[in-house]
Amino acid sequence: MHEVDCVVAGAGVVGLAVARALAVSGRSVLVVEKTDAIGTGTSARNSEVIHAGIYYAPGSLKARLCVEGRERLYAYCRDRNIGHARTGKLIVAVEPVQLDKLSAIRTNAERSGVTDLELLTRAQAQSLEPALNCAGALLSPSTGIIDGHALMLSLRGDAEAAGASFAFLTTVTGATATPDGIEIRTQDADGEPFALQAGALINAAGLDAQALAGRIEGFPQNRIPRLWLARGNYFALSGRSPFSRLIYPVPVDGGLGVHLTLDLGGSARFGPDVEWVDSVDYTVDPVRSAVFYDEIRRYWPDLAAGALLPAYAGIRPKLSGPGQSAADFMVQGPADHGAGRIVNLFGIESPGLTASLAIADHVVDLLYPE
Repeated sequence: MHEVDCVVAGAGVVGLAVARALAVSGRSVLVVEKTDAIGTGTSARNSEVIHAGIYYAPGSLKARLCVEGRERLYAYCRDRNIGHARTGKLIVAVEPVQLDKLSAIRTNAERSGVTDLELLTRAQAQSLEPALNCAGALLSPSTGIIDGHALMLSLRGDAEAAGASFAFLTTVTGATATPDGIEIRTQDADGEPFALQAGALINAAGLDAQALAGRIEGFPQNRIPRLWLARGNYFALSGRSPFSRLIYPVPVDGGLGVHLTLDLGGSARFGPDVEWVDSVDYTVDPVRSAVFYDEIRRYWPDLAAGALLPAYAGIRPKLSGPGQSAADFMVQGPADHGAGRIVNLFGIESPGLTASLAIADHVVDLLYPE
C-alpha cells in the first residue's frame, strides 16, 4: 500500500495553503481533488477581497486568523509578485440612525487588533468618494483586493516545489483510523479504486467537508456540524466605476450586504447578496438585479438603469442558518474528536482566503505540536 505523511482533501485556496505548509515543513503530501483543476469551487467564486478583520468576534478563529493572515498575505503577494492592491474600503451608514453601528463596528475591530479604522463625517467620506451618499463612514485602509487565481497557482507551485503531489479527478470515498495513521480509500474518474496509508488526513473539502467527514469510519457523527448553504449572487457594472475604494453598507443577516468591489483592472461588481438554498446551484437569476438596484442606490443614487449585468454566484459553506448568530470557523484537530490524526475544516467561508496562510499554520500546529 502506498504511504504518505499527509493527504489533503480539496485543492481550494485553504487546501493549497495547508499542502504548502505541510510540504515546506518536510512532510510528504498528496492533495486529492475531485475536479480537474485547483480552486474551482468557493475559492473561485468570491469577492477576492483581503479583509482587515473588522467584523468577527474578538478572540474567535476568524478574528485571529484574519488579522494574522492579512499581513502575511500582503507580504506573500509582494514576495511572489501576485497581483494585489491595498485599496481601502468605506463602510457606510446611509442613514443617521446607522451611525451608532459604525462606532460599534470600530470598537469590535479594535478589540480584535484592528486599530487603523477612522470614523468619517459625511463631508470627509464624500471628499474621498464624491459619488457616495452617506451620513458617515468608517475608513479601513488595510482592506484590499487580490488576484485569487494567481495566489492559488503560487501556493500550488510552492507545494510542488517542496515535493507535494496532486491527484485530480479523484474522490476520497472513505477512510479508517488505524494504529499507524489513516487508511484512505479513493476513486478516480474511471471508477478505479486506490488505497493508501497516510499519517494524517486534512479535510479541506469546502462544501463537501461534512459529507467527507461522514465517510470516515469511526468518526463521531455528533462532531459533524450542520451545513447551511448561502448563495451569493454578483452583478457586474457595465460602465466605469466612479469609486476608487471598496464600498460596504453596514452588515446584514448572513453577510456583509450588497457591497461594491473592484478588480485589479478597476472594473466594479456588486455582491454578494444572501440567498439561502438547499443545493449547490451557481445560476444567477437576472430578476434579482431589482433588489441590487434598490440596495446600491442607497449609497450610490446615480446608478443608471440597465447598468447591472449578471456575473457569477458563489455558495458559502455556513455553520449558522437564517436568523442565527454568525458562526466561527470550526477547525477540528485530533484532540477535538478523538478519531485519529484527522483535521476537519468546517465552515471555511469569508475570510478564508485572507486567513489561508494562517489557517495552514494552525493545521500544522494541531497535527505536529512542538
